Amino acid sequence: MTNRIQGTTKLMGLIGYPLKHSKSPHMHNTAFEALGLDYVYLAFEIKDGYLKEALDALKILNVEGFNVTMPHKTKIIEYLDEIAPDAKIIGAVNTVKYEEGRLIGYNTDGRGFVKSLEEKGVEFKGEKIVLVGGGGAARAVASQLAFEGAGEIVLFNRTLSKAEEIVGNINKNVPDCESRALELNESLLIEEIQDAKLLVDCTSLGMKDTIDQSIISSPDYLPKDLFVADIVYGPYKTKLLKIAEEAGCRYMNGLMMMIWQGAIAFKIWTGKDMPIKLIKEEILDK
Repeated sequence: MTNRIQGTTKLMGLIGYPLKHSKSPHMHNTAFEALGLDYVYLAFEIKDGYLKEALDALKILNVEGFNVTMPHKTKIIEYLDEIAPDAKIIGAVNTVKYEEGRLIGYNTDGRGFVKSLEEKGVEFKGEKIVLVGGGGAARAVASQLAFEGAGEIVLFNRTLSKAEEIVGNINKNVPDCESRALELNESLLIEEIQDAKLLVDCTSLGMKDTIDQSIISSPDYLPKDLFVADIVYGPYKTKLLKIAEEAGCRYMNGLMMMIWQGAIAFKIWTGKDMPIKLIKEEILDK
C-alpha cells in the first residue's frame, strides 16, 4: 500500500469528545484517496473546556477545514469569524473552513439528515415530527425539517429551557411550522408519537455507558406506521432501534446522515463531490 502522506499534505479533521467510534476519518480519507486529493483527515479528541486552545492550535497548524461534534457545536460559534446564514439561524455549527486566516462556520447536519430520509422514501412534509434532544444536532435536524416543510414539530428535552430555545427559534424563522417544547417524560412522549409520522432521537443515548438505555422502553408503545430515526451509529443498532424493529416499525441509524453531512462538508472544503457510491460500499456494506 502506497503511503500518500507527503510534505505537501494538508490537514483536515474532526474535533469533539469522545471520537474513537467515529467513521469520519475513514470516510474522508477514502474520498481523498479516490479523487487523488492531497489531504489527510484526523480525529482530535477535545474535551469540554479546551475548545479555544484547540482552535488556536488548528490555526497554527494551518488546517484547511474540520468538522465539529459534541460537545462543541454551539460553543464554537463565539470563536468564529463568520457564520453561514442557515447555521446562524440554527444556532449550531458542525463544519468549519479555515480561509485566509478566518474561521467560517457552516451546518451540514440538518441537510444530511433530510437527504438520508429522502433515501429511505420518508415523506415528512406537512407531517407531525417528534424529536428528542436539546444539543447542536437537535437544533440542526429540527430546524432543517421545519425549513423543508414539516407541519408540526414537538421537541422533548430533559432541560426544558433548551428545547424552548430551539422551538422559539423555529417559530420565529419558520412560522408555518407549528412547534412545541416539552420536558422529557416517557408517558407524554408515548402520547405525542401516536399521531406522528417520524420519531427522531438526537441524543447520545444508546452509546457506551448508556448502551442499554432508550427513550422508549417497550415496542408496545410504538405505532407500526411510525418511522424511527436515531442519529447514533455506534452501536449500529441502538436499543431504541431494536425496540423499533420488534414493533415492526421502519427505522434508520445515523450512518447515512453522517455520510451525507460529510459529503456536503467535503464540497465546502474541496469544491469537489464526494464519491458517495464508493463511501457507501466502504462504510455501509462493511
